[in-house]
Amino acid sequence: MDINTRIEEQLKSNNILLYMKGTPDFPQCGFSGQAIAALKAIGQPFSYVNIFEDQEVREGLKAYSDWPTFPQLYVKGELVGGCDIMIEMYHSGELKDLLEK
Repeated sequence: MDINTRIEEQLKSNNILLYMKGTPDFPQCGFSGQAIAALKAIGQPFSYVNIFEDQEVREGLKAYSDWPTFPQLYVKGELVGGCDIMIEMYHSGELKDLLEK
């Protein structure tokens, strides 16, 4: 299975999916930590992929999304953005609205 197919399968299987560095309990960068804090504050269930555990996904996702950095949040298969966009949307209430749809 090629990497784009694997990524698409992950996105189809999870309504809210965060590609991040580390895990929700042990984020391995400040940006991933901020992203997790926002998601936990909203309280909707979400899934994650630790990009440090899958080098192929880590590299393939950059090309797939045309987004060079992590974390990357996807909702219903669509890229929402990275940490800055997530935090901005969290403060405005847009992120909560998006995740609760």
